[in-house]
Amino acid sequence: MTALPRDLHPVAWWLWAIGLATAASLTTNPWVLLMIVGVVAVVVTLRRTDHPWARSFRFYVWLGVAAVVLRVLWRVVLGGGYPGEVVLDLPEVPLPDFVLGITLLGPVTGEALLAGLYEGLRLATLVICVGAANSLANPKRLLRSLPPALYEIGTALVVAVTVLPQFTQSIQRVRAAQALRAGDTGRVRRLRRFLVPVLEDTFDRSLALAAGMDTRGYGRSGTASPGERRTTGALLLGGLCGVAVGVYALLDQTAPRLLAGPMLALGAAVAIAGLVSAGRRVERTRYRPDRWQGPELAVVAVGLGVAVLGWWVSHHQLLVAYPALGSAPEVSLTALAAALLGLAAVAVTPPPAVTR
Repeated sequence: MTALPRDLHPVAWWLWAIGLATAASLTTNPWVLLMIVGVVAVVVTLRRTDHPWARSFRFYVWLGVAAVVLRVLWRVVLGGGYPGEVVLDLPEVPLPDFVLGITLLGPVTGEALLAGLYEGLRLATLVICVGAANSLANPKRLLRSLPPALYEIGTALVVAVTVLPQFTQSIQRVRAAQALRAGDTGRVRRLRRFLVPVLEDTFDRSLALAAGMDTRGYGRSGTASPGERRTTGALLLGGLCGVAVGVYALLDQTAPRLLAGPMLALGAAVAIAGLVSAGRRVERTRYRPDRWQGPELAVVAVGLGVAVLGWWVSHHQLLVAYPALGSAPEVSLTALAAALLGLAAVAVTPPPAVTR
């Protein structure tokens, strides 16, 4: 029996995308990264709606392409730094003594270009995963799902996140309007004639969204005594410091183990206590709150599974996760399963309520 069309909880899509981004951050294998990008593109194509924010995915793809190109150019401009066969013999520009260790131009090896390509592809995959979450999740419903204590931050994030989708919609509207009327044919004048209305319309729509949210009470923290504000601030700051120390100790194997897991758990508990304390003074009512059902839990499980498999490959199959620059990268069955597992999000989720 086919599930009825409906929109998934936005947090579920974000957790799925974070799982794929986590797996991508743990490898530089280009085949694995390209498979993750392909999986993300397929899921977005089959599960996005016709809302304005769903049309911004291709702009994130172009942003990822730009990240790859800039990363390779960065390797060329700052010198290779990798031994191997020279493919670009550029003249080296001398630099002052206080910047020792940095070279400008100079011989560039094939290994240096491959290193820039692998690193840029990993960064591009992270950007595309974020773009997938932004295209699949409704940012306004995401704000509604945030805890009351995060409403002030959430309001600013929603306005910032919706700028790019509104920019996309403005481009389509201005392009359609200019196709109906004649104008300058020169490239410079045509570009100015196109960019000015697009930027103006984008900023106007963002300001209108902010004004509408402010009118409805979003981002207002309510009333609280100075003592309550100090208590909440101390809890949040202490929790943030504990989480930072715990994460650093987990990453640094030379740090005492007492500062790793226990400090991370203590910091998270203190931060949650601060969020609960801050949420008590914010009263919010929700009309038809989003429910977590089976498809949401399944999507989160898929993202978590991808992240766990990516972590296992990075710790037990180092040559697969971080291939050598002098040989062709290899792909294991576990790495292949980690990348393709993200496609299960299509099978476990119903079609969107408003299809393309």
